[in-house]
Amino acid sequence: MTIGSGRSRLRSSVRAGHAAWLLLPVLACAQPAPESSANPAAEPGSEMQRAPNTLTAEEQAAGWKLLFDGTTTAGWRGWKMDTMPAGWAAEDGTLTRVSEGGGDIITVDKYDNFELALDWKIAPGGNSGIFFHVTEEGDAMYWSAPEYQVLDDSAHADGLKPETSAGANYALNAPTMEMARPVGEWNEARIVVNGPHVEHWLNGMKIVEYELWSDDWKARVAASKFAAWPIYGMAKTGYIGLQEHGSAVAYRNIRIRPIPPGGS
Repeated sequence: MTIGSGRSRLRSSVRAGHAAWLLLPVLACAQPAPESSANPAAEPGSEMQRAPNTLTAEEQAAGWKLLFDGTTTAGWRGWKMDTMPAGWAAEDGTLTRVSEGGGDIITVDKYDNFELALDWKIAPGGNSGIFFHVTEEGDAMYWSAPEYQVLDDSAHADGLKPETSAGANYALNAPTMEMARPVGEWNEARIVVNGPHVEHWLNGMKIVEYELWSDDWKARVAASKFAAWPIYGMAKTGYIGLQEHGSAVAYRNIRIRPIPPGGS
């Protein structure tokens, strides 16, 4: 489906049922989405062949490692904090934002070049994001770090604009197609960062591609709100971040493969 075909269907109000939504990860953890990748080489392991929050033998051999063990928040902390905020918890095999005011969270370790894969599920009308090369400068995580948008396109105002819709390089690069599944279903995200080259994948399809620090990237940043923060996107290494944006959101199967210098 091409971008724009669903933009006029934004509902006038967010649907009810957030409490019921919080039960969905329990059911879905045992029922991975059946859709396979259109590009098998981009998939480190089929979701149909894995137990949640584990690595396949092929992934282990390729150098992948888990960033979430499914039962604890080990390996994560709050942005500009030494510990995890109370608003996030390991629940039913997911890393879940469970209450407001918890703030953004980041990995304990930093990464420069990598392939990151994870599943996300957003609440009705919800908004979150996956960040990379996060620093702890400035007043907010988004001051420094590029964002892979996590969104309910059908019920959030950002879904009206392709450049802020699900899978976008937030406010800078729009997806080439709509690939997000209906709210309440799991989505498979992938981010590849190799030097300046960045790819966003959603449910098996590459939907965004850009070059950090290129003339095109600089022009887009200069025309956006990020122009106010000179540190935006300039770091070449940093933390992986998950955003608390006032919505319930769950993540699982969070795994990363560092890319060695000159590798792919």
